[in-house]
Amino acid sequence: MTAPRRRVAHIMTAMLAAAVLILLSVPAVCDDSIASQGHATEDESGGGDSSPIVPPGYTAPDVAQLLRGFDDLYDSPGTVALSEITIVRPGKTRTMRMRSWSKGEEKALIVIETPVRDAGTATLKVGNNLWNYLPKISRVIRVPPSMMMGSWMGSDMTNDDLVRESSYLDDYAAELIGRSDDPPGWKVRLDALPDVPGLWNRIEVVFSDNGLPARLQFFDRKDRLSRTMILEDVKRIGGRLVPTVMRVIPEREEGRSTEFRYLSIEFDVDLDEGMFSLAYLERKR
Repeated sequence: MTAPRRRVAHIMTAMLAAAVLILLSVPAVCDDSIASQGHATEDESGGGDSSPIVPPGYTAPDVAQLLRGFDDLYDSPGTVALSEITIVRPGKTRTMRMRSWSKGEEKALIVIETPVRDAGTATLKVGNNLWNYLPKISRVIRVPPSMMMGSWMGSDMTNDDLVRESSYLDDYAAELIGRSDDPPGWKVRLDALPDVPGLWNRIEVVFSDNGLPARLQFFDRKDRLSRTMILEDVKRIGGRLVPTVMRVIPEREEGRSTEFRYLSIEFDVDLDEGMFSLAYLERKR
């Protein structure tokens, strides 16, 4: 018997799992879309002939292989990263720089370095548990379930993004739609399986011709486009090609976005287990 495939974080959680342990399932939308569990009809979701459109001169990719690579994109037994997150709001832009350490998807420590007013603020993730250290009051606060849908550090990412795990390969029914012109690549539709909890009815992913995800569009339980994620600035790091910039653009919220950018990242680093403890979190920085 083969071992069950390990569940990994969505892309937003995965990027921030390596640097802020944040992936795909990707940010929550706290509106009436969450309450409805109905799926779109065939007409609403563009159903019909499910055969992918493969233009002459192209060979259809292996969808399972694309999704397997997507699940494992940032996977590493130990990762150290320096990253920057820019939060855009109408009339205001805020940038934070942070350093992070993570072991797989289960453990992560994130420490804000700049700006000065936020320096030393830290987040610890161990499994499904999340704690914040607030240096101004020298206290560790556990994030309760009631606050999981709240914004993480004022961004378009939620506390829930830090702890929720799922697999694009195992938790969604995948269908190759065909070629995409903008961005260029292959479009894959992912429909959430009936027994998988979450906010998304479906996700549409465009994979570039090198097999990397380039754009994700998330549709809520009413099958409305909720947000778009752009992945770009691909670089070779530690022997693997990875997008180093991720932009999240919420729908129906004009003038808002969050951009995450790696400044440096190391994979396969040997990290001390003691780093991922409340005692270490409380240590003066």
